[in-house]
Formats: sequence, structure tokens, C-alpha cells
Amino acid sequence: MIVRPVRGTDLPALLDLARNTGAGLTTLPNSEERLAQRVAAAERTFRGEASRADADYLFVMETDAGELVGTSGIIAAVGQREPWYNYRVGLTVSASRELDVYREIPTLFLANDLTGNSELCSLFLREDHRTGLNGRLLAKARLLFMAQFPELFGRKVMAEMRGMLDENGRSPFWESLGRHFFKMEFSQADYLTGVGNRGFIAELMPKFPLYTCFLSDAARKVIARVHPNTEPAMTMLQAEGFSYQGYVDIFDAGPAVECETARIRAVRDSQVLILATGTAGDEAEPFLIHNRLCEGARIIVAPARLAAGTLVVDPATARRLDLYAGDQVRAVPLAADARRANAT
Repeated sequence: MIVRPVRGTDLPALLDLARNTGAGLTTLPNSEERLAQRVAAAERTFRGEASRADADYLFVMETDAGELVGTSGIIAAVGQREPWYNYRVGLTVSASRELDVYREIPTLFLANDLTGNSELCSLFLREDHRTGLNGRLLAKARLLFMAQFPELFGRKVMAEMRGMLDENGRSPFWESLGRHFFKMEFSQADYLTGVGNRGFIAELMPKFPLYTCFLSDAARKVIARVHPNTEPAMTMLQAEGFSYQGYVDIFDAGPAVECETARIRAVRDSQVLILATGTAGDEAEPFLIHNRLCEGARIIVAPARLAAGTLVVDPATARRLDLYAGDQVRAVPLAADARRANAT
């Protein structure tokens, strides 16, 4: 498997993937026009022709046979062209000594606090390829890309995790809150944000704090909970240093997780090494490897070992990176605990 920047010729396969993502993945909408615009924007971005406010790094995963099976992306800076909304989960305390009453009531504040952060988005892998190391490669490849080009991204990176939906694709949080203000189905609101129509949020959403005690029990229970299909991605991000800091999505209440860019494990621990070809041997472990290019980026996972400032891989791995022995790569162990394991 290879992760690389999206190209215009990928549009038909990308649209096919978008049809299978289901509700909740707003950055990969099932719209040929919107996807074509996004692919064109990504191509400009990888060429270095976009400002940070407009930069959209969309990657695809393809098999060695050239079949496109997944996507992942990075928005360089959210909220710098139009407001970026989240709910900040707060707390209101009501107390009376005379009445012997003490209540802690969670509240939701409409906030733009995450503006300017980079965002991990558009992570989707076709179900028949969710095996082996494929998911981790697709998700972590963009972290290694940020390690190579830190100047292109914000001081912090965040990711909005998909919130809980029922078996019919309905969001309990939306049904208890959003529906009262938007008068539309969750899937329609989800689609509108995905195609870039966020203005209606500011026009229709209440600006005052919301007391969660007025929501249904089902809605309160899903605040800051992730969809079961998203739990592996959440676990992976937590292992890389991301954590929940009290912000949730305004539609499905899925949690936003964040981390300072420099503190992300794959960024912090990655190294620039000289590529050597040979036999990786028994000491080999899976490494995430990037050829250090931007527009021509190729990122893979392969068995490798460190040896005196070099990364030893087999010749086939070098060919998949379009590199030769003696070229430089950026690499990091794929597993977050690999360095600790090697140190014991």
C-alpha cells in the first residue's frame, strides 16, 4: 500500500468511496461537483500555490496495482475563511445552603476556540481493506507529512471524531437539539456542511449557553462519545498524544481531540535518515517511511531497521518510494510504543 497526494484522475474512484462513507464524514461528501473542487484545491495546495487559510492536503491510499481504497486529509488552518463552530462543554453550579441544594449542570457554549488549528479529516478505508497495517498507515501517514513540513501547519492539530448515531443513521443529540433550530434531517445538515455551506449555522444556532438537563437522556449520554466504527481511530490518536479538551461537534456531539503539533509522537520521534538497501533481518520492525517530497510524496509502511544513521530496507521498499540507496527519508516506528519497547 502507498499513501500519496490525490490527483485529478482519482475523482471517479474518490466519488465511489464517498458513496460508502455513511453519515458523519462531512469532509468527504457524496457530491461530484464538491469533490472535484476539493481535488483541484488539493492539487494547488501540494504545488505550494495555496495560502494556509485555503490549504487542503488530501491523500489517497492505493494498492500496488493502483486501486484506490482509502483517503485521509489535513486542513492546514480551520476557520480562517468562515467561522468554525464547536460546543465547549462547561459547568454551571447551583447551590443553596438554606434549601440544602447543590447541583452541577453541564452546559454547552457555542465557540470558535479551535480557529487556526490544523485539522485531521476525511479518514476512510474501504471495508474489505481494513486488515493488517493498512488503517494505521492511512491515518499516520499525514502525521509524518506534518513532521516533514511543520511550517505548513498550525501550532496545534485537532480532529473531530464521529459521534454516536443509531442504527438508522440518526443522531440522538441532533434529534434533541439541532432539529429544533434547523428543521431538517441530520443527514441534510451533515451534507450541507460537507459541501461548504456553513453560513446557516451562524444564522440559526442559538448563541446563549445551553443547559444539557433540557436535552433528552439519550442526547446527554452521547455527548463526547465516539461512534463504534471510529473507536480504533480514537485509540490511535490517543497513543500519538491527542486528548479530549472539552469540545464537541455541534451536530452529533462527537468529541474533538487535539495535540500540539510538535508533541505528536510521530512528529516528535521521526528522524531524517539515509536509505540503505539490503536485508532488514530479524531486528526489523514496521516503520512509517516518507520520501520527503511534497507534491510527489509517497508514504509507506515496511519492515526496516536502524543502522548507524541509515534505515535498512529491502530493494522493493526503495522502489515503492521511488528512491535509491543513499537518498534521504523521514521515518518513525509505526507503533507508538516501539521506542519504549526497544529501550527495555
